[in-house]
Amino acid sequence: MTQTSENVTWLTQEAYNKLKDELEYLTGPARTEIAAKIAAAREEGDLRENGGYHAAKEEQGKQELRVRQLTQLLENAKVGEAPAADGAVAPGMVVTIAFDGDEDDTLTFLLASREYASADIETYSPQSPLGTGVMGHKVGENAEYELPNGKKASVRILKAEPYVG
Repeated sequence: MTQTSENVTWLTQEAYNKLKDELEYLTGPARTEIAAKIAAAREEGDLRENGGYHAAKEEQGKQELRVRQLTQLLENAKVGEAPAADGAVAPGMVVTIAFDGDEDDTLTFLLASREYASADIETYSPQSPLGTGVMGHKVGENAEYELPNGKKASVRILKAEPYVG
């Protein structure tokens, strides 16, 4: 799905199209809608005490921030293939790990950027400590990553499969 390295983000064609569609909506119809909301609220009178106006302006700010994020992401994007099902951990994979070799203490997560986070599965960024620790390791291998307190943690890769969601 995505992997950021040297300011390049790798996206599947499907992910690229989805983000491009979102950007086109935000810079077209969504901008028109928010401008209409602001204009309608402005006509209500005193802007200092106009909750609708302030809410619309805040919504506009959030929308424009997302436009900037998407623009930057897409400018640096390279479209590529989904990860291969070769057992190696890569962005776009659902990974199951066991902590400290304890097969009962496991975690399954999607290794991807926040654009792919969903309610279905926990998502870890490839740039996170755990993400960088497991990246490139194959099923059956041990991997190590640094905890926030500076100590090292060890995990065993139990599964790594392409995400189908």
